[in-house]
Amino acid sequence: MAGVTNAPFRRLARRFGAGLFVCEMVGARSLVDGDAKTNHLATFPADESPRSIQLYGTDPAMVGAAVALLVERERADHIDLNFGCPVPKVTRNGGGGALPWRKPLFRAIVAAAVANSGGVPITVKLRKGIDDDHLTYVECGLIAEEEGAAAVALHARTVHQLYSGSADWEAIRHLKAVVTSIPVLGNGDIWEASDAVRMVEHTGCDGVVVGRGCLGRPWLFGDLAASFRGEPTNTVPQLGFVADVMREHATLLVEWIDPFVGIRLFRKHVGWYFKGYPVGPDIRRALADVSDLEELDRWLEKLDRSALPHAGATAMTRGHSHGPREVHLPHGYYEGTWDGRGAIEADVAVSGG
Repeated sequence: MAGVTNAPFRRLARRFGAGLFVCEMVGARSLVDGDAKTNHLATFPADESPRSIQLYGTDPAMVGAAVALLVERERADHIDLNFGCPVPKVTRNGGGGALPWRKPLFRAIVAAAVANSGGVPITVKLRKGIDDDHLTYVECGLIAEEEGAAAVALHARTVHQLYSGSADWEAIRHLKAVVTSIPVLGNGDIWEASDAVRMVEHTGCDGVVVGRGCLGRPWLFGDLAASFRGEPTNTVPQLGFVADVMREHATLLVEWIDPFVGIRLFRKHVGWYFKGYPVGPDIRRALADVSDLEELDRWLEKLDRSALPHAGATAMTRGHSHGPREVHLPHGYYEGTWDGRGAIEADVAVSGG
């Protein structure tokens, strides 16, 4: 998740629980070209292990080169390929969540990544398809398996859905039934630890991928680990605990990049941290516009540290809920008459779904 799963957030998440924490998605072309911002996002702290990076690309040669670079420089222990991005400027050029429709190209990208991996696990993230009439997840799951992917993850929505409606857990169960030699991971609508357990029980999937559910709640991973140990729990912390985590998060961001940018990156997290808590609009607005750590401290001191969220808050949807929305595609894309023109414009580092 762009602007979220950077090194500071991953550090918080690791402190609370076990898991594989993937960095923000980076473009293969930008990585190979040595883009400074991309390199910063793809650089891991010395104490982070395993180092997990998510790549996006539309050109098999470029994806292969990016994987080779990461492996040769020993910069990653796991590489995930994102084929779920629903952003119009990407799909209208045949990339992102639209790309699996071009199955030979999809196969070539996965094969190039695996061929250049030097044994580093390559995993694949998919959506169900472009829309309900153009589903691709089963065929592409099988292709990923055939080409040597170490696992496949399914966000059980279509590109057309974006983040609306409910995730189709039946699709996860179907994929698990046909992809049998590598793990199948489920993604979609995991808001509480109990949701993850239900998904595994319902679909038979081998594990879960959490996205929006952890926004403003890095302690969710501790709950997940406890639940899979057979210790059902949903942490409902007092607001004082939340405030302390917010302060730690802001400090890590400031140290990671610089005080000016770091505190501004933190602002987007304020609403997520306060989800369901009785915090007045004045404090919310002020904290979402803080300019430094000292100002953050002054406003955090005004909170009622004993306050609890309202009933049902832990199960609330977090982050984007946009959709459904028309999917923008190149002319002739479904018919197979598109000549690939403009595809290079899709090969940019953007947030994927």
